[in-house]
Amino acid sequence: MQLVIGTKNYSSWSLRPWLLLRHFEIPFEEVAIALFTEGYREELAKYSPTLRVPVLIDGENIVWDSLAICEYLSEKYLQGRALPADIEERGLCRAHCSEMHSGFMAIRSEMPMNCRAQKNLQVSAEAMAESQRVDQLFSAARVRFAHRGEYLFGDFSIADCMYAPIVSRFTTYGIELSKPSQNYMQSMSENPALAAWVEGARNETQLLPNFEVGEDRSPIIT
Repeated sequence: MQLVIGTKNYSSWSLRPWLLLRHFEIPFEEVAIALFTEGYREELAKYSPTLRVPVLIDGENIVWDSLAICEYLSEKYLQGRALPADIEERGLCRAHCSEMHSGFMAIRSEMPMNCRAQKNLQVSAEAMAESQRVDQLFSAARVRFAHRGEYLFGDFSIADCMYAPIVSRFTTYGIELSKPSQNYMQSMSENPALAAWVEGARNETQLLPNFEVGEDRSPIIT
């Protein structure tokens, strides 16, 4: 099984299924393509019917779109364990995933994922409103499911994969959140799979100027 991804530092969509595979220790081969470089579309065409990443190649089966890949992996390799067992909680988890999948356009536009960076950034009122909505989602889920574990729905789920790029963005740009959301972000930052992705991003050399926004944030000296 192969997962075709883009540059780790910038490719938020690629992170989602990669994180699921790595967290649940499902064996796979990573195929990384440096996006927006000469010939990258021709390279993508070997794998992706949409010329986008991520793409999962499982034998003769090809699945594209990060959410579709995560659902497929959960059903085929995890007996559905990447979603809550209770049908009502599973519906709530899917609602969280779908809201992320189709929304938060201002965050995506103004706060590009940049795992290597620590930045200060002035964002629009729309992006701040979206950030507050994410804070609501994080804190409500953590208050409700904290007794089960440290992730959004207690156990690690597709929802954590879908929001991992938001966690990365909020970390990069120092977005202030409520205490439950801060605790959740800390748990995600300590997740070994996400930490491995970030380490991989830091070892990359590709630089995309359009993704390098904001002013470098000075480290806190204690």
